[in-house]
Amino acid sequence: MSSIKRVAVIDCQMTGISGDMIVGALLDLGANATKVVEAMKSVECHIKGCKNLEVTVRNVTRREFRAKKVDVKAEEVPEKTGSELIEATVNCIENLKLPVEAKQFASDSINTLVNAEARVHGKSVKEVHLHEAGSADTPAEIVGTTVAFEDLNLFDAKVYSTPVAVGGGLFKFSHGMISSPAPATIEILRSKGFPMIGGPIASELATPTGVSLLVNLAHEVIRFYPPMKSSAIGYGAGTKDFAEMPNVLRVTLGELLDYQLLRDQIWVLETNLDDVTGEIIGHTVDRLLQEGAKDVSVIPMFTKKNRPGQIIKIIADKMDIEHLSRILIEETGSLGVRLYPCERRILNRESFPIDILIDDVKELVNVKVAKDGKSEIVQIKPEYNDVKRVAEKTNKSLREITDLVKMKAREFLLKR
Repeated sequence: MSSIKRVAVIDCQMTGISGDMIVGALLDLGANATKVVEAMKSVECHIKGCKNLEVTVRNVTRREFRAKKVDVKAEEVPEKTGSELIEATVNCIENLKLPVEAKQFASDSINTLVNAEARVHGKSVKEVHLHEAGSADTPAEIVGTTVAFEDLNLFDAKVYSTPVAVGGGLFKFSHGMISSPAPATIEILRSKGFPMIGGPIASELATPTGVSLLVNLAHEVIRFYPPMKSSAIGYGAGTKDFAEMPNVLRVTLGELLDYQLLRDQIWVLETNLDDVTGEIIGHTVDRLLQEGAKDVSVIPMFTKKNRPGQIIKIIADKMDIEHLSRILIEETGSLGVRLYPCERRILNRESFPIDILIDDVKELVNVKVAKDGKSEIVQIKPEYNDVKRVAEKTNKSLREITDLVKMKAREFLLKR
């Protein structure tokens, strides 16, 4: 994946995701509507008891935002088994003569959905009976997404996603009242380790079909868009029209920029000291870090009359500068603090725990990984306190534990 410059960003952090919203966004991006609709309608031939399946695509507005809305309607039996749904989807995809990666995606998506439903109900794939997820629109939306993705040549692109909004509150479905997200939705996200966000409104925002497609499309989850030049933007509308926000899924296509650094703004706080003891300075540094400073450094200098002194320099978020300024003055007795904003370039960073096995004992170590915009690993840094704890417990050297954790972290990242 490291050589791929073409990217797609699925932005589902506000309105969540559903199958019809994905298809709508891809059609809005320029996927061949006739090809996609005909493929979706062909699902009818593979579902027992299904007839008069109709697929319509129309332009709608959601809170003044234009978007594509896809609707699937059919006359059908009310429920199907998990194995019937898998068979219908896979057979339909096979008949469409799509490339291997497209077929695999469709198969993975329907299996992700059905396996989650089976786990939630405590039954096998053959035994579980699906109600909402068992309707014809589920395989139709999976097939439609597959064909649209292939038509846009996106199976060769790097696909990013934001964390998915899952809504909240209560909603009614075939088994009665339930809290959002639906059991199958949260099971899919759990099984794939996919990040979710509650809210921002009390409604079901992420559907099982939508997240089963999402977790199989996205290569990486990001909080912010990567450095990219956008070439097209597609909007897919959801069924509901919320008063609080436009119910549209946005998918952005583009190319990664040659430089892979994110822009970020922080604040720098600093003061000069020439009459404060080392003990007080050390305590001040510790407290500043505990109270939210991103970093604190102490720089030696000479002040007036050649007195040796120090500059305490703090890096912080804007929301913390008043609080940290007060701490700096209280602890050191300084008469003032200099403040100035500073723009910086940073790498994508993520933290996660890694299990390592030492002398048949499993130990947990937290790791921070920095990557560029192409997901190339730049640095792997184990948490010092965790490494120290494991080294002391196992009578191994700090260097040996550090090297082992880095190796395990790299293996974990390459498998993702």
